[in-house]
Amino acid sequence: MTIQQPAFDKTQLSSALEASIHVGLAIMLVTACLLILRPFIPLLTWGIIIAVAVYPGFRKLQTLLGGHEVLAAVMCTLILLIVLILPFILLAQSLVQSFHEVSIHLKDGTAIIPPPPSNIENWPIIGARLSSVWALASKDLTGAVRIFAPQIKSVLAGLLSTSAGIGLTVLQLLLSILVGGILLANAHAAHEVTRTLTNRLFGDRGPEFKQLIGATIRSVTLGILGVALIQAIFAALGFLIAGLPAAGIWTVIFIFAAVVQVGALVLISAVIYMFAVASITKAVIFMVWCMIVGLMDNILKPLLLGRGVAVPIAVVFLGAIGGFVVMGIIGLFVGTIVLSVGFKLFLAWLDRPPTSIHEN
Repeated sequence: MTIQQPAFDKTQLSSALEASIHVGLAIMLVTACLLILRPFIPLLTWGIIIAVAVYPGFRKLQTLLGGHEVLAAVMCTLILLIVLILPFILLAQSLVQSFHEVSIHLKDGTAIIPPPPSNIENWPIIGARLSSVWALASKDLTGAVRIFAPQIKSVLAGLLSTSAGIGLTVLQLLLSILVGGILLANAHAAHEVTRTLTNRLFGDRGPEFKQLIGATIRSVTLGILGVALIQAIFAALGFLIAGLPAAGIWTVIFIFAAVVQVGALVLISAVIYMFAVASITKAVIFMVWCMIVGLMDNILKPLLLGRGVAVPIAVVFLGAIGGFVVMGIIGLFVGTIVLSVGFKLFLAWLDRPPTSIHEN
């Protein structure tokens, strides 16, 4: 018995082939666009984040200026440049001054590191070893460098890389502020594009997700990055007044630590150092100042997050570390915000009621 094969539908094959070609071409075009824009993705992302974060303030300023959108955008850009770039410039100057002082001491042969206090030897576990290394470095820095040459080489390479990364980050931040200003100058058109995109992606819940994205960006930017920047400014002031060596380097380390919510570790290290090298009175005053800086987030976060969206600390930490690994120093900030937005969107998607299935 012969089994008759189904008729071969050339029309369906042609349609399927044509659809496959269209999809393949679309994928190739999107991939090519992403490859071309890849160097600018962090810059554009940070510019969008800045524009979204300052949009409420931009609207108020626009109202005060009689509805002039472009003028309000220019004013916002100038304010951001002053508020955000000025601390980085001062920080860079502090770093350069610290390196310059070290180079002068090395050239003149004078002591860079003060002798260790006598009470360090009584510290448990690490006291004796730390005192001997410290004493060697204070008396014969060249000998200490020779002994710890491999460790110093790796640390020095890391410092040079970090310094170059900081300079690149400042440049990216500067350009990102300009991108954010351009977006604010075209706020109405950007709003329409965002509304259309969210409606296309999320359907009827487009406005809800759009509001959630904006609230999350503002919440993390002000409540996490803003608080870290404010704490860093006060911490740097304390470092400079206390005469902490390489105050600029301490400040850079504190900024990164504050973003990942471990800034207290840097402050504790600085306090321990001050107790080791300074008088008790000066060290106690410095400790009180560091306690005030460390407790600032308990006051600032409720104020800045009062209208925002709470994000778990674990998400902030993973976003900062992952962003730093992927995009460098600027990813420390961008990664935190992007992962926070993705996390809140995921939770909102989980809360969405399942689509009911009707039987025919």
